[in-house]
Amino acid sequence: MFATESVPSMRFRVAAAVAALALLVILAQSVAMFSLFEEKEEEFIESLVTQQIAHSMEVWASAPEAAYPQTPDMQLFRIAKGDALPAGLPGPIRQLAVGNHELYLDGREFHVAVRDDPLARFILVYDVEDHENRLRGLRLITLTAAVLLALLVLLVTYVLAGRVVVRLEHLARRVANGSPGSLVEPGMERELLAIAHAIDGYRAQQEAQLERERDFAAHLSHELRTPLTAIRTDAEMLASQPDLPAGVGKRALRMMGSVDRVTALAGSLLLLAREAQPALPEKVLLHEAVQGVWDALQRATPSTLELTLDVPAECVVLADPSLLDLVLRNVLDNALRHSRAAAGGRIACRLDGMRLSIVDCGDGFAPGELAHVFERFYKGVQGGHGLGLALVDHVCRATGWQVTAQNTAGGGGEVTIDFGAALDRSGPPGRWPPAH
Repeated sequence: MFATESVPSMRFRVAAAVAALALLVILAQSVAMFSLFEEKEEEFIESLVTQQIAHSMEVWASAPEAAYPQTPDMQLFRIAKGDALPAGLPGPIRQLAVGNHELYLDGREFHVAVRDDPLARFILVYDVEDHENRLRGLRLITLTAAVLLALLVLLVTYVLAGRVVVRLEHLARRVANGSPGSLVEPGMERELLAIAHAIDGYRAQQEAQLERERDFAAHLSHELRTPLTAIRTDAEMLASQPDLPAGVGKRALRMMGSVDRVTALAGSLLLLAREAQPALPEKVLLHEAVQGVWDALQRATPSTLELTLDVPAECVVLADPSLLDLVLRNVLDNALRHSRAAAGGRIACRLDGMRLSIVDCGDGFAPGELAHVFERFYKGVQGGHGLGLALVDHVCRATGWQVTAQNTAGGGGEVTIDFGAALDRSGPPGRWPPAH
């Protein structure tokens, strides 16, 4: 599975994208506005300085006192022809030619106007720090407003996107829960409607394909039964003949065992085709059920392996007898096939609480194989598991049981079936074998 904890939701990503776009638009507009405002501010300052020095030069001859600016940000200097420059005039200003100038002194911006008339030189120095402070304040206010507006857009878009995402999540829940019928609902947005139609089409194709597979498996199972029954009948008649050579008798028994295994496989295919739904449950004695399946497997394929059965005789399982027989037969057969047939080899079957464990005396499951042992036709390093354990997993899920596989400390493989509430250790006697 993919980890999703660190991935932002689609709802948040849509809201963040819209908010980021809004922030970029606001900032771009603010930069353009600031550039225009600063340009107009510079023009205003230039106009103000030009008008002020022109006014001062005009009224100097008649009223020198009125020629000085009425604001403390402006200073007027008049240097008569031949007089030395005032001591308080900064050096960079002394060297300026006639005209308007902009310069920085000690980190402060000044606009300076220099004019000459026949009698003197006029120098007007304007400290524009107040203008700069207003511009900085306006920049801060605009930036703060842009951020707040972007956050507001983020919140509003998140809320609005939630209306769409809620419908999408509702659609996802219906798909996950396997809701019957069409997923199309009245009032769906066009995009959600397209998704719902696509999923409906896919579900219809999947159901049709599954139905074809079920029909094929059911027909195959049915077609196999007739010739298999005939073969087994012939083998039984052959084995019952008097004075039959021992080798021929063994071959007849082997034929009967092979037919039984193929018949069991056909039954498994049929169960898969019918989804292995449990019939009306009955009370079954678990000890007798396990022993009966073991005896049947030994008759079909005799071996030197022995079964250690540690299940109380009074223990009862509430189950469909046919499905319980299928589960026990496949688990025990798997244990037989993967055990070492050395002298003294044993398969252990014990009940611990509500869990029935069957442990073989083989090499156990190969590394990396445990995650796949219940998959259909999975082929591990020790060979394929066929349908056996896949059927066990399928039946257990259908009946509410749980099946797991692991390796034991001794090296063998262990398959555990948890019957849960279906198991009664002190229940009344059940019956076995299952009715067919």
